[in-house]
Amino acid sequence: MGTNEQPQAFVPDEFDVPRELVTPRFRLEPLGPQHNADDHEAWTSSIEHIRTTPGFPVGRWPVPGMTLEENLADLRRHAQDFAQRSGFTYTVLETGSSRVIGCVYIYPSRQQPGVTDVRSWVRADRVDLDPVLHEAVSAWLASDWPFTTVAYAPR
Repeated sequence: MGTNEQPQAFVPDEFDVPRELVTPRFRLEPLGPQHNADDHEAWTSSIEHIRTTPGFPVGRWPVPGMTLEENLADLRRHAQDFAQRSGFTYTVLETGSSRVIGCVYIYPSRQQPGVTDVRSWVRADRVDLDPVLHEAVSAWLASDWPFTTVAYAPR
């Protein structure tokens, strides 16, 4: 990169980032501190399941023993990324309730410039929604987002 070149923005300045995705079985909304207790309960109850979900490297996250305070700091970081348009994390809420049943992460690839890395998980007691979430998010990314190359582990 030359001295006058700026790194390419993750999304164009004029792009209106979606605030939600609504389906008959779940809805996505930006993950934030208000989801802390429900988010923490969702993933801590499903660590082994999440570790077997395509796209989650062994030994990184989720980390057993993470406190609510540590989780809150993580949620604040994700909310800051969203506000700065450098990455987008959505909580997955069960339709008709505010129960957290998963999460979707949309970030630029650290290994491949121009590639968008997408990962998602659902809690162990909602494993039936994993392929449904993957299909809905894949279609949403293709129709409503400006990405040309998406890496999202198949189901």
